[in-house]
Amino acid sequence: MEIVFLTFILMLSIFLGFELITKVPSTLHTPLMSGANAISGITVVGAISLAGTGQHDMANWLGAAAVALATINVVGGYLVTDRMLAMFKKKGSSQ
Repeated sequence: MEIVFLTFILMLSIFLGFELITKVPSTLHTPLMSGANAISGITVVGAISLAGTGQHDMANWLGAAAVALATINVVGGYLVTDRMLAMFKKKGSSQ
């Protein structure tokens, strides 16, 4: 019974996520992505806290992989956000 409930939640979240993303105007894309990057930063902190617990070797390897992938996600997201914001700056401005 639990698997049916979890599958229902997964399908509902996929539908809701698709509907929300298609409704986001392009002017809000950059601020929303910055917020999503902050949430991914929380994932990095959680992965670091679980990676070194010393429970099992497999858990340590999965934790290290989670830290690496979440870090790539955060750094890449901030680089893309910075590049997008640079497009809106004037060519001659020093800021």
